[in-house]
Formats: sequence, C-alpha cells, structure tokens
Amino acid sequence: MIKSFFGFTFENLETFLIKNNLNKNNAISLFNFFFKNYNFIDEINHIENVSKKTIEIINKKLKFVLLKIIKKSTDNNGKTIKFLLELFDKECIETVLMKFDYGYSICVSTQVGCNMGCKFCASGLIKKIRNLTTEEIVLQIITIQQEFLKDEKIKNVVFMGIGEPFDNYKNVVNAIKIITNHFGLGIAERKITVSTSGIVPKIIKFAKEQPKISLAISLHASTDKIRNKIMPINYLWNIKKLFNAIKKYLKIATNKRITIEYLLLKNINDSINDAIMLAKLVKNMHCIVDLILYNKVEEHTFERSNNAHLFAETLIKNNVNVVTRIEYGKKISAACGQLRCKRILNKKIN
Repeated sequence: MIKSFFGFTFENLETFLIKNNLNKNNAISLFNFFFKNYNFIDEINHIENVSKKTIEIINKKLKFVLLKIIKKSTDNNGKTIKFLLELFDKECIETVLMKFDYGYSICVSTQVGCNMGCKFCASGLIKKIRNLTTEEIVLQIITIQQEFLKDEKIKNVVFMGIGEPFDNYKNVVNAIKIITNHFGLGIAERKITVSTSGIVPKIIKFAKEQPKISLAISLHASTDKIRNKIMPINYLWNIKKLFNAIKKYLKIATNKRITIEYLLLKNINDSINDAIMLAKLVKNMHCIVDLILYNKVEEHTFERSNNAHLFAETLIKNNVNVVTRIEYGKKISAACGQLRCKRILNKKIN
C-alpha cells in the first residue's frame, strides 16, 4: 500500500529517505515544499534543492492526494465555512473553517463517528467506525489550504470536530508534530487546542508529552448526577477523578491555562445553583470557563438555554474567568457531526 506523504512526521521522513538510500537532509526541502507551497500539485516535479532521483522515488513510493470536498456550506457572511470531506475509503468527516480578525482557525475531526455517547451531540448518533489516520487529520488542513485559501495561512487549529481526540491519541499527537514542525506548516504550539470529554489517563500523558499545547475539557455539568445523564464517560471518570487529573495537568504544564467548556442546556445544567457549583469546582484554578450556546440537533430534545447572561454573571461574581463563545455556523449545521449525520441518514432514507 502506498503511503501518504502527509502522514510522515519529520523524523519519520528522514528515516524513509535513509532506507531508500537518499540524503536525509532532503527532508527539510520536502517539508518546505509540500507544506508551504500552496500549488505543489502543479510543481511536484520541480522541487528546489532535491535531486531528480529523489523526486522519482517519492513519486513512486508516496502519494500526495488531497481529500475530496463533497459539500461546502457558508454562514456569517463567509466567516464560517463547513466542509464535508470524503476520505479515501468513502467515509465522510467534517471540518470547519472560521475567519477571525487575527486570521483563519480550523476545527478538525479525529474519528469517523464517536463512541463517547454525549446525549446532546450529533457526532455520537452514528457510532465510531474507525480512527482517522495521521495523514487524514493533517490533510483536513492541507486540503482546505490548497483548495480554498491558497495564499492565506491557517493560524489556529482546534481538535474539536467529530470524535474524541484522546481515543485516537497516537495519531493526534503525530498530527500535532507535523502541524507544528517549523520546516512545514509551522503553526505555533500555543495556537493549537485539543478538547477532550475527560479520558483521565490521557490528560496526564498529554501534559507530559505536549505541555505547550492548549487543553480544553468538555465538562458541561457541575455535578455527577447531571453529568452522568448527559455524558456517559462520567461513569468511568467522574468529576472528582477528572478534576484531580486537571490539577495534575496544571502542575506539569505550568504555563498553561486550561479551558473548561460548558454547554448550556435549558433546564438541565443552566441554573444559578449550577453556576455556583461550577465556581466551586474551578476555585483557585488557572482556567477560563467557555460558555457555549446550544446548536439545535433535530434528533435530540435538548433546547438552548435562556440563562446564559445570568449564568455568566454568577460566575463572574464568584471570581471565575468566563467568556461566552461567539456563535459561528448556526445556520449551516456547524455543530459537531450534524452535516455528516444528515448525509448518512438521507442515504438510508433514499
């Protein structure tokens, strides 16, 4: 099976070159060319400082194919674009591109489907089929960069699309290594955020291996009683175990501020008492609470909270750093997994 160039970390590419009796120093030129040249498909036979022999061998043994864009939906006057991408085995994933004042940010998926079973989420409606490979994670960025942005660079990457990143730990970490390599895309480590529903052992592991990458915790409830109902993972790692892991993370990744994500669901987790309980959980913790307004998922009965302002005010009064996430993509099914779910369900109906 021919491997994708975009699945190689820099060190793995050096090893590949050595095994094929080629100069390992070509790894620098190759990374520069394929990650920084936004027209590489048309210029693949003319790589500067790389011999014809090397070009012939990599063309023979590696592939440089992008993912296929099946559908593109736009919202917010073009500031949010959701892509439905087809993988090489015809499975589909979603990637969302958002334009901010500081530049473009991209939200990538890490799995085909998800087994976490969060009751409010569209991703889990169709269970996990498989993990994405390293190249499939990286190619989400490369494909959008090549096919859509061209000369404008993506500056931020968030691992908040379909799937639980820490359930695909190895490939996610390898993708981060490729994304941050200064010979390639060169996206700063502080500009990358990984979100987890709370796989406790991987939180500690991630702190030790990737202390400069930002971490977000999908909490969404301040008591076990509520979190058990909406996030089954809480039965395995409850709030106490989760926050013990967060505290250990902060001791290891000493310069990082952790993000606590909290999706406000009407009459579920949005009361003043819920806010007070949340404030107690994060007291004296180097964190920011990110309040999220619910994007309606047709298959679920949850509704958007009307108490976002009061909830935020209560946290502020209790000395908690808090932001309410700006809405992007409400009109285009931009909530995680919605577009893919609609496509699959429509296929089954038709």
